[in-house]
Amino acid sequence: MSKHLHSVAAGRRLLLKGLAALPLGLSMGRAQASVEEADCELCFRHTHTDEALRIVYRSSGSYIPSALARIDWLLRDFRTGDVARIDPRLLDILHTLRTVCGGESFEIISAFRSPATNTMLHKADGKGVATRSLHMDGRAIDVRIPGFDTAALRDAALALQAGGVGYYAESDFVHLDTGRVRHWIG
Repeated sequence: MSKHLHSVAAGRRLLLKGLAALPLGLSMGRAQASVEEADCELCFRHTHTDEALRIVYRSSGSYIPSALARIDWLLRDFRTGDVARIDPRLLDILHTLRTVCGGESFEIISAFRSPATNTMLHKADGKGVATRSLHMDGRAIDVRIPGFDTAALRDAALALQAGGVGYYAESDFVHLDTGRVRHWIG
C-alpha cells in the first residue's frame, strides 16, 4: 500500500473510532448541547481570497453578533463582494465536525453566492449547481480540512444527520447545508 493510501486509511480508521466513541444516536441536537456549554471557535482560510479568520462565534450558548458579522464578510460572494447573513446553524455543523474530525481550520471553496454568481455557475455547469442553491441563502458551504481525508469528512457529516451533504471527490471538497437531510455525489 502506498504511503498516501496508508495515511488515508489510517485517517478513516481514526475517524470511525472517534465516531464509535460518541454516544449512539448522535444527532445535531445532542451535539448542539455540547456547543452551548463552551466557547465555539472556528478557523477558516478562503481558497479564493487567501483571507484567514480564527474566531469565537458563540459563547455560553449565545451567538456573538460581531463575530457573526466578521464570518459573514469572510464567506461573502468573492466574485461580486455581496455579503449575506450566514445561517448560524451551519457554523454549528462546522464546529461539531471540527470537534469530531480534528484539524486546525476549514478551507472554504464556496459559501454565499449572489443570484448573479449562481446563475453564471449554473450556466457553466448546469448539473453541478442548483438553480435555487442554498448557497444563495447563506445556508450552504463547500469545505475541506487540510490533511484530513475528504471522504472521512463526508462520513462524519452524514453521521450528524443535520442537513445536506454532497461529496465532490474530484474537486476534493464536501458541500454542507442546513436544508433537509439528504446526500449525493457530485
